[in-house]
Amino acid sequence: MLRLVRWLSRRSLRLLHAIGAPLGWLTWAVSPTYRQRFAANAAQAGVAWAEARPAIAEAGRLVLELPFLWLRPSDVPIGPRLAWQGEALLEAALAEGRGVVLLTPHMGCFEVTAQAIAQRYCSAEKPITVLYRPARKAWLRELEEESRARPGLATAPASLAGVRQMIRALRRGEAVGLLPDQVPPDGMGVWAPFFGREAYTMTLAARLIQQTGAVALLTWGERLPHGAGYTVHFLPFDEVLPPGAEAQAECAAIVNRAMERLIRQRPQQYLWGYHRYKQPRDGSPPAAAND
Repeated sequence: MLRLVRWLSRRSLRLLHAIGAPLGWLTWAVSPTYRQRFAANAAQAGVAWAEARPAIAEAGRLVLELPFLWLRPSDVPIGPRLAWQGEALLEAALAEGRGVVLLTPHMGCFEVTAQAIAQRYCSAEKPITVLYRPARKAWLRELEEESRARPGLATAPASLAGVRQMIRALRRGEAVGLLPDQVPPDGMGVWAPFFGREAYTMTLAARLIQQTGAVALLTWGERLPHGAGYTVHFLPFDEVLPPGAEAQAECAAIVNRAMERLIRQRPQQYLWGYHRYKQPRDGSPPAAAND
């Protein structure tokens, strides 16, 4: 498997995306569970089939572009394949020195966003720290760790130690990034609406902002057609998070609404097959979540 991944990493992005599109459709064809979840999640969000359908091919492109991004030599920039939109928001936030929390949904190429920011705005002394959940398979976990060891890019595991690492980074005035629509481990989330249905939602995103006084921004990496590259977008996080432990569910709902706004901008690139409404193992959701 590693040999195949390394071979793919040397192919052009245009070819990888061309192969990835039918791979996405093949996955759709052979997995009834995936088809049902994809359709149900898109319908829950009120997204028409014509808008959601392209996301099937985009999911395959996401998988095939990873070798290119992961195994690119650390001294080789993404370069001309990158465009930027709204980057003045990030530059202003970094200039304030309060730290920046970058929130990204499972949309577009979320792997390229951190690499692009690290390449343009960060350094080994002042990196961007990204939260990640280590892969279960040993070979993939090793590959992830190797590929993310890049200048200006640090990683924090989804654990208490990783949370502390991110808080320290923010207090130094650095940037951190995470996917707040990722289902958190048991006990690290609350139930909050996501596209009108209760979803177990991490509290970490809001806590990082509140505990450190960091600036919050929304960002995502748009995948451009025909392997042309990516556009990294930045948008303001407009809502105010209420203070207090009793407001965790309300804060989670605010973060979810921000993710919804991003996703509605480009539903063709959201991972509708992601198991967003998964229940934690330690119990069932509140009665309202089952209505």
